[in-house]
Amino acid sequence: MTYTADDGTTLPTIGFGTYTLRGEAGAETVASALRTGYRLIDSAFAYRNEGSVAEGVRRSGVPREEVMVTSKLPGRDQGYDDALETVTESVYRSGLGYLDLYLIHWPNPGRDQYVEAWRALIEARERGLVRSIGVSNFLPAHLDRLVVETGVSPAVNQVELHPYFPQAEQRAYDAAHGIVTEAWSPLGRANEMLQDPVLTGIAQSYDVGVGEVILAWHARLGVVPLPKASSPERQRANLAAVDLTLSDADVAAITDLARPDGRIANQDPAVYEEL
Repeated sequence: MTYTADDGTTLPTIGFGTYTLRGEAGAETVASALRTGYRLIDSAFAYRNEGSVAEGVRRSGVPREEVMVTSKLPGRDQGYDDALETVTESVYRSGLGYLDLYLIHWPNPGRDQYVEAWRALIEARERGLVRSIGVSNFLPAHLDRLVVETGVSPAVNQVELHPYFPQAEQRAYDAAHGIVTEAWSPLGRANEMLQDPVLTGIAQSYDVGVGEVILAWHARLGVVPLPKASSPERQRANLAAVDLTLSDADVAAITDLARPDGRIANQDPAVYEEL
């Protein structure tokens, strides 16, 4: 199964997160993930690992055209010229010739440059630096403004999304506008959520781990989760999890775990800024 955005971009049902993966170990972990079967790799300029990710792609033996490599524009470079330079630098760092998907990492509304950055990403796509463009952590109001001012809608919106923060309104907006929703920290950064009695009970009923139940839940919501896993065993388990079919009752029970304060670190894109 795959998801297709309005611009024709096709994404697999699960991707591989690389936050904190750097250097030799990072390259080997990415290569392992690709050999295991992942085809969507998520990175960012701010992660300082674009080179390691690209090296992992080369080491994996998987043909370049079969891998979707993502990176993201940091908030400090949202001016038009700076954004174009940063995208170009991302491509040069990778040595891959192009990047498949490039996102604006945060809207940073207080700086009010995200439309300017979006225009730069449109230009980067036209120049062939990137194949597809999208955003991360954008709220409906931010997305509306992009379309009104540029006429171009993002292919992807990557947001915080997990059982304690299921993002029903954002998911509905994205789906209605042909935007594929991706989930960062889909497992809640291994916090207390993994010991939640509702989740552990459901996991026991399917004889799988809690993490696998959570990733299967993402798949039922039509969301692309981006879990990070260093061991080949965990990589395989996460990859297989999206094929686990949960009952409607279990999906509803997991979704009902939503909390008003469900964000992991209170990073509300309406006010939060990251440079």
